[in-house]
Amino acid sequence: MNQRLRRLLAAASTTLCAIASVAGCSTADGSDEPSARPAPPGRYASPNPGSVNTYWIKAPDGLVVVDTLRTPDDARKAIAEIKKSGEPVVAVLLTHSHPDHVGGAAAFHEAFPDAPIYASKATDRTMREDERGFYPLARSANPRFPARLTYADRTFEDGTPVRVGGLRLETAGFAEGESDTATVYHRPDTGDLYSGDLATGKVTPALIEGNTCGWLRILDRLGRRFPDAGTMYPGHGAPGPARTLIDDQRRYLRHVRALVRPAVAPTSPAGTALSPAEQKSVVAAVERAYPGYPPVADLPTIGQENVKAVARELAAEDPAHLPTACADPARQGG
Repeated sequence: MNQRLRRLLAAASTTLCAIASVAGCSTADGSDEPSARPAPPGRYASPNPGSVNTYWIKAPDGLVVVDTLRTPDDARKAIAEIKKSGEPVVAVLLTHSHPDHVGGAAAFHEAFPDAPIYASKATDRTMREDERGFYPLARSANPRFPARLTYADRTFEDGTPVRVGGLRLETAGFAEGESDTATVYHRPDTGDLYSGDLATGKVTPALIEGNTCGWLRILDRLGRRFPDAGTMYPGHGAPGPARTLIDDQRRYLRHVRALVRPAVAPTSPAGTALSPAEQKSVVAAVERAYPGYPPVADLPTIGQENVKAVARELAAEDPAHLPTACADPARQGG
């Protein structure tokens, strides 16, 4: 091969590498082009019980924080880790209204006063109205939960892309599942998915809102909405492949429903009511099936509350007219 042809091939290889941004791509003379893939987000998980995640994403103009932890004390520990990066925080995003994800917002606002807090209009409305009374409950369970909430100062319609810190994030909103409202943030250039509590990693979720069927339907929609998602960053537990976490969450919900259903069948000893003995038995069965799964809430009785909520939900359902996502797998032949 003559010298001129070798130079032409090397130049073509370099151009293709730059266009494709392929990690580890080499030119003809053996030099490597650096990978263009952004760094993974930082993560801080508060201690158990009720460990919660906050993430910080490296954007062109600084860091974008996702969720603010349960209390200002927890948030300040995360803030100390974030400040080690030397990067400014340019925005804070909220995934949903549950106390363990919004209680630390005041500390973030104090530490980064120029960083606006973003939430969907649905989440902001749910926070301000608090029809379920979750915030007084959180204060009674944990004296470190703030007496007053810090609300979003930027709101958006679910499904509208959010541009923060020079970064474009897709959003999708979901209602009547794990929480009354929830927003997922998707980063298209990496496939990263920030799911809040819609799909969590090997933890005992909060089922106390009694809408496992709605949650199952959301998981199906979530998978269809982001079929090419890569890593999921959940509100609790370790990040992992999006498809795996969605499938694991689906199996968990279906299993708990299957354990509870016989206890509220009309032919059960207490009929469609859940007797104390049945409750105890189901709680024990869940714990045997998922040993060592830490709770997402600092509620000592979360296991019992979950079973009672699912029992009320199933007792009100008509098994013959359930959406496919919620039907007992045994009735579906698998």
